[in-house]
Amino acid sequence: MDIIPAIDVINGACVRLTQGNYNKVSVYNNNPLEVAKAYEAAGITRLHLVDLDGAKKGEVVNWKVLEQIANSTNLQIDFSGGLSNEMQIATSFNSGAAYVAIGSMAVNNQTLFAKILQLHNPSKFILAADVKGEYIVTKGWTETSNLTITEFINAYSKLAITQYFCTDVDKDGMLQGTATALYSKLLIQQSNLQLIASGGVSNLQDVENLKQIGCSGVIIGKAIYEGKITIAQLSNYINNN
Repeated sequence: MDIIPAIDVINGACVRLTQGNYNKVSVYNNNPLEVAKAYEAAGITRLHLVDLDGAKKGEVVNWKVLEQIANSTNLQIDFSGGLSNEMQIATSFNSGAAYVAIGSMAVNNQTLFAKILQLHNPSKFILAADVKGEYIVTKGWTETSNLTITEFINAYSKLAITQYFCTDVDKDGMLQGTATALYSKLLIQQSNLQLIASGGVSNLQDVENLKQIGCSGVIIGKAIYEGKITIAQLSNYINNN
């Protein structure tokens, strides 16, 4: 199971939101590159980089942060937030992203996204399924769609997408445990699903529980920033990947 630290960016700084609320922002470091280098030095190989300004605006804002981290580390970066057209996706790859995570576009403009998938290797795309009560939310978690997570995965599994993030927004940033029941349900429905859990991780037992049910990765943000979990404590998972 991949251990994937998260760097969420607003105004160029590392932040975390509580339950996706832009009015509940905690700033942890003003230098995302410094944080990324520390992760790499500890043995981390993969990073989840989110442009929260871009997610809210509907177009990428923090290109500079992606470029700095990609140019100064060997981390595999999955990049998301505001990617709304093919040009921005191509620029993401050209700026050093190993993967792009698509949420709003895949929900609101499925025809466009299907065309974009024909222009790039589908294995470089991750479907970002952010949910409230199993319904997909978009635009920086500010709008709730009529599409369920199950419908979302079923639709895109036919287009060679292999990796999915799933974030339960109600649990994100709360440090009160993950959506294990939902993840278990999804993994049972799709036996070959590569599901990356996100949101609510608060301790090592949460990480172990996600590994046991079959998640292929886990994104950890606030728990690391606030010392609930240290990279050293995660070393067994990191070294076994």
